Amino acid sequence: MTHRFASIVGAAVVSTVAMTAASGALAATWKYSLEEAIDEVQGVYATKFKEHIEANSDHSIEIFPFGTLGESNDTTELAQMGAIQFATASPGFTGSLIPELQVFLLPYVLPEDHDVLADFYQTSDTINEMLAAKYEDKSLHLVDMYPEGEVVMTTKEPVTGPADLDGVKFRVMTSPMLIETYEAFGATPTPLPWGEVYGALQTNIIQGQENPMFFVESTKMYEVTDHITYAGHNNFTTAVVANKTFFDGLSEDEQALVAEAANVAYDHIMEYQRGLTERSEEKILEAKPSMTVTVLTDEQREPFREAAEQVKDAFVEEVGGDAQAVLEGFQEDIAESKARVEGN
Repeated sequence: MTHRFASIVGAAVVSTVAMTAASGALAATWKYSLEEAIDEVQGVYATKFKEHIEANSDHSIEIFPFGTLGESNDTTELAQMGAIQFATASPGFTGSLIPELQVFLLPYVLPEDHDVLADFYQTSDTINEMLAAKYEDKSLHLVDMYPEGEVVMTTKEPVTGPADLDGVKFRVMTSPMLIETYEAFGATPTPLPWGEVYGALQTNIIQGQENPMFFVESTKMYEVTDHITYAGHNNFTTAVVANKTFFDGLSEDEQALVAEAANVAYDHIMEYQRGLTERSEEKILEAKPSMTVTVLTDEQREPFREAAEQVKDAFVEEVGGDAQAVLEGFQEDIAESKARVEGN
């Protein structure tokens, strides 16, 4: 779906929901788009969010899974226009809209521990104040942000170090920092819309991609790759955004309900993810026993960690603005979350 088509669709929907966007009190049905299928992590979160809203108000929510309203860039644009009320908008795509969001894509910044991650996203002032304010400037309101699972590499050849990625055309989202990352890792980063990835791997246009394990399993990426590598370099992050005019038009009670629904859905999705990576890996190996799974040792990860430092430097230099403050804020907030979790 092109941006032009998204604009046409958006214009048609806007004509029927203009009053709704201006006043949440008039909204009977709120539209919510996903970047994934309804039975994947974003769909599980959205379903719980929908259940809470509908159980505690007269409003209903219509969920649009991936593909029904276009690619991720299209649905973010529709949310900005007010054609839909809610959208998932991952930093890998919105980093071009709000450059500082690319901090989520920097390798070896986010904590690996599940409980530390859960605390960090909920309590980080850098996320919930500094970055949230930047959404407002783009006609969006940040409703929630949450991790979806450790990112793994899936490739045609085994990977134990950066040298193994030399010459590998590796699919990345349209983010400068992901391009920087895989260049630093030794690969040839190749930005592609998600809808083209399976076919590109099948025809050897690309030879690798990264995603959480559940997504590798559900989208059958293992069918067109042969090796899975845990390098511990990142955790996939997504955000839930609302059209700013729509959200500002809600009553205080309705805004509180949205925040409450987000909290309920957040707790639910963090619990849902416990063991999800392991369960997904088991399904992959059952479907394709020849698939190899490699967990890199600390020694094997060290060259990747060293390469990550130049990516962090590039983030500060190329993004400018509040990039340095955001990166430092992340480091401080993560340290505080780790202290809280370890202190319990």
